[in-house]
Amino acid sequence: MDLRPYLEFALEATWAAGRITLGYFQRPLAEDRKPDNTPVTAADRESEGEIRRRISQRWPDHAIIGEEYGQQGDLTGLTWVIDPIDGTRSFVCGVPLYATLLALVDGQTQRPVVGVIHLPALGETVYAAAGAGCFWNGRRARVSAVSDLGQAVALITCLNQMEKPGQAEAWERLRDATYIQRTWGDAYGYALVATGRAEIMVDPAMAVWDSAPLQVILEEAGGTLTDWQGNPTIWTGSAIGTNGLLFPDVMRLMT
Repeated sequence: MDLRPYLEFALEATWAAGRITLGYFQRPLAEDRKPDNTPVTAADRESEGEIRRRISQRWPDHAIIGEEYGQQGDLTGLTWVIDPIDGTRSFVCGVPLYATLLALVDGQTQRPVVGVIHLPALGETVYAAAGAGCFWNGRRARVSAVSDLGQAVALITCLNQMEKPGQAEAWERLRDATYIQRTWGDAYGYALVATGRAEIMVDPAMAVWDSAPLQVILEEAGGTLTDWQGNPTIWTGSAIGTNGLLFPDVMRLMT
């Protein structure tokens, strides 16, 4: 399968959706709360609507999963997975570390084959297609060569997500073993790992729209994206991203 048309489409669609979010960014903005107490805004809804419209016009037979408008179509074929604003809490606070995420998943293998992390307020885009490499604003992206856990930068989105037994203790072990720890979270953290600016990113709670583009991006950059059990998947509700070299050490601490 020639993935170039899909990647080009994904870049165009996320750029257009990102422009919508910038029209609302750092301005007074009403927000609603979902049942899980996470915020949602008109920017989330409009930007996802723009991507859905473009998919339906270009590939009406493709399925779609989106954070705001749910699922449509048969997921056994090609499926687009949308997170219009990953990091809405950052977005509503006027912090530029939010992203528009888009992935194309092969329904037969359940693996993403195209992934885009677009950071509209930072002017950065990290993207990949299976077998074609990972790129950062047009130049090749690679994970870091750090092989010593004691020199690694470890990232997490939010400490209060550590609710299941053992999760807080796992993070404490990782925190104590690494050089720098920061909450440069959500998709931005995985973009940092993919571009060699950090080595480890962990999230104990992830929806598929949060994870979908990350696996192909990190793997094409030379790293890993797994769940907390070490399985390379976007479907099981957690994520650990590494530069690959540190994966065995990280998993020993996290499990």
